[in-house]
Amino acid sequence: MIGTRSTQYKELPFSIIGSVVFLSCIGLIVLNSISQHQEGGFLANPFNKQLLVLIPAICLSLFIVIIPRYTIHKYSYPLYFIGIVIVLLPFFGSLHANTFRWLNLGLPFKIQPSEFAKVFTTIALARYLSDHTIQMKKFSSIIIPIGFVLIPSLIVMKQPDLGTAIVMLVPVLPMLYWSGARPFYLFLLLAPIFSMLTAFQTLSFTIWAFVLGAVIIGARQTLAMSVIFFFGNIFLGLISPFAWNSLTPYQQSRIISFLNPEKDPLGVAYQVIQSKTAIGSGGVLGKGWGAGTQTHLKFLPVQESDFILSVIGEEMGFVMIAIVLLVVGYLITRILKRAFLSKDRFSSLALIGIGSILLAHVFVNTAMTVGLIPVKGLPFPFISAGGSFLISSYLMVGLVINLSVNYAD
Repeated sequence: MIGTRSTQYKELPFSIIGSVVFLSCIGLIVLNSISQHQEGGFLANPFNKQLLVLIPAICLSLFIVIIPRYTIHKYSYPLYFIGIVIVLLPFFGSLHANTFRWLNLGLPFKIQPSEFAKVFTTIALARYLSDHTIQMKKFSSIIIPIGFVLIPSLIVMKQPDLGTAIVMLVPVLPMLYWSGARPFYLFLLLAPIFSMLTAFQTLSFTIWAFVLGAVIIGARQTLAMSVIFFFGNIFLGLISPFAWNSLTPYQQSRIISFLNPEKDPLGVAYQVIQSKTAIGSGGVLGKGWGAGTQTHLKFLPVQESDFILSVIGEEMGFVMIAIVLLVVGYLITRILKRAFLSKDRFSSLALIGIGSILLAHVFVNTAMTVGLIPVKGLPFPFISAGGSFLISSYLMVGLVINLSVNYAD
């Protein structure tokens, strides 16, 4: 018995646990700085709220760790359907910030069901792909997995929450590739996106058409399928202006301000401009804890969540941003390594999906902070303040530990 416990203790992914602890501590340090001049009650203080939410988050993570692995596999489909139901529930409630993203259950914080639905969807997709691995060589075999993810993603998009909907879609391609789907089929899934993006400029659309045609010819598909794929994508490109007009004025202004921030410096571009200013003013080593002027004079918006990386840059400098990104990169690579080592297809696919979700959050949050992509309300894992997101992040950590505990670091 002692030997068994010693072996299990040795197999715990301490590199992953240590990375999560480090990121959580950095988050608490930064939130404590932000909270110095915070007005309101106890729960209005981001630092206090984060500490309070950490308790159920850690408890949930520990509970997931001790659940038998076959139980996670067995109830993955029921959890998927629960995820669909809970993302529908906000539509029956009241608007919050002109969206239907949150549920008010009388807790100290509102619940955002989509944060849990994206995890449930990934686990269900892992089960489906692990149960149908042999059939992944056919194009028709990827239709059901795509449908798995599209259903909750489209519901979340209608809330509207485009950022979370995109994160839900991200794990599909890596998981399909990991399960053995042909790369050409994955290319066909991405091709419509490139067709629509390049259609706004004649030269880029022409180059893309040649690339598309070359790839289809190289794949040696039947003449009928090649014609359908090629001209279908060309048609999608031609109707792109109609897709643009279907966006809300707010979404259009977000994209326009991303391409030209100076066009609306006091409007939708204000966040990016202030974020760049905060990071730039911090320099290499930062101004010091609690000394960020952009932060404490409230020029930097949503600083405890979406733009918390800007606070780190202003007060702790570029060095700390680099350390944070290196640690989170190390965390994701350790998850992917355990997916590679796993002999269980379900566990391996689930780990790939969770790693993809974390990577999507880090990429989008970091890129929008420095103005590389339009602003989306996606927080940074384990550092940003948040109730549902923090709990779902620790839920994913618990799953990672549970599904990879057979492999020592």
